[in-house]
Amino acid sequence: MNTAIKTALVTGASRGIGRAIAQRLAKDGFYVVVNYAGNVADADHTVQDIIAQGGQASAIQADVSNEQDVKRLFNEVKALHGQLDVVVHSAGSMSMAKISPESLADFDRMIQINLRGAFLMFAHAAEQIADGGRIIALTSSVIAKSFPNYGPYIASKAGVEGLVHVLANELKGRNITVNAVAPGPTGTELFYKGKSEEQINAIAQQIPLGRIGQPEEIASVVSTLAGADGRWINSQVIRVNGGFA
Repeated sequence: MNTAIKTALVTGASRGIGRAIAQRLAKDGFYVVVNYAGNVADADHTVQDIIAQGGQASAIQADVSNEQDVKRLFNEVKALHGQLDVVVHSAGSMSMAKISPESLADFDRMIQINLRGAFLMFAHAAEQIADGGRIIALTSSVIAKSFPNYGPYIASKAGVEGLVHVLANELKGRNITVNAVAPGPTGTELFYKGKSEEQINAIAQQIPLGRIGQPEEIASVVSTLAGADGRWINSQVIRVNGGFA
């Protein structure tokens, strides 16, 4: 066990923004634990890419909405590395559904994965993270837009932002910061899937900077919050969106 290097746990790190965050924190010098729900090939690819770039990483499977999985995840991290310094909760899911009786199952799924998952991650992080650590959650800038069919997703992510502020107060006295990063439209595989070039351009035109963001730009903000420069930022929601909201 190498106790000289700090350890960061990143959920949903097998692809997209979570993967970019894991890569950036590894570049910053953290040993990164890559959490994934089910795609072991993508998780292994993330780990191997980090190692190829000179970083240190390993992967642990866990469903963030499952209480026993989350407990096991934190126990395995502590058993392997002795101390946990940063937790970045990036795992989540999004489905489109109107606010209607027929959408109750979609609502329940979003709450289960996004809000219950965040609650479990926060609860175990509060118990296991070292004093002076950092807890960071990914939410969404779409909260400010109130687009039709986003009701269940917005409700779940707004709940996560509420938990951020409460947890920051509950951890008073331990020098632990708790923040959220809320990306706008970001160029991941999931974002591009099913969208035409015309649709993508239309979304880009809603952003004052006139383009879609990149996962690395979200990761750079997480890096700041996780590093020495983020020590005085606490209980904040940072909207990284080019002015989208």
